[in-house]
Amino acid sequence: MNCRICGATLPEGAMFCGECGSSTSATPESRRPLDPRPGDTYVIHRSDSGVLSVPITDAAPVVPPGSEPDEPAEPASAPGSTSAPAAGEPAPSARFVLTFTTGEVVSVQGTGLVGRRPLAEPGESFDHLVQIVDRGLSVSKTHLEFGEHEGDLWVADRFSANGTVVRRPGEHGVRCEPGRRILVPRGSRVEIGEQAFTVA
Repeated sequence: MNCRICGATLPEGAMFCGECGSSTSATPESRRPLDPRPGDTYVIHRSDSGVLSVPITDAAPVVPPGSEPDEPAEPASAPGSTSAPAAGEPAPSARFVLTFTTGEVVSVQGTGLVGRRPLAEPGESFDHLVQIVDRGLSVSKTHLEFGEHEGDLWVADRFSANGTVVRRPGEHGVRCEPGRRILVPRGSRVEIGEQAFTVA
């Protein structure tokens, strides 16, 4: 009988390898560390469950300072008039108010990170870094990411230690799969560790 990890000869009935310490039932496949990233590479779409499937590497492009092209001046519009965006021009982002159980109230627009000390990864760019106080440390340093899609807010757990649960009005809680975007309509409650925030 040989160890399937290191190949050492084992006595009959052994439960562990004396050379590498592996269980005799261990295999090279079982010893391989799990890849924490989900294998989700679908194009963004809305589903009945409110889940938006996106690649985990999806991030806003980073534009080096000073490299933005000069924009032509916008023509002035009459006071009080509103105009729809031109064809091909992105619609303006919606604004949301996040009210946290820790006491913070934050008005956000665009993208952002929430946590005790949120920090973007290299190559990422966000409009907001929302830092909240959590003396119990149940909230991860960078707990979740948020953004806007067709006028709705979405959140995505960033592989936090205690996870993220979304409770939409009139529905049961949905535990977020790390890296997948969950739509959060206004009036929803998002639980992050022992803390939470509501969306308005």
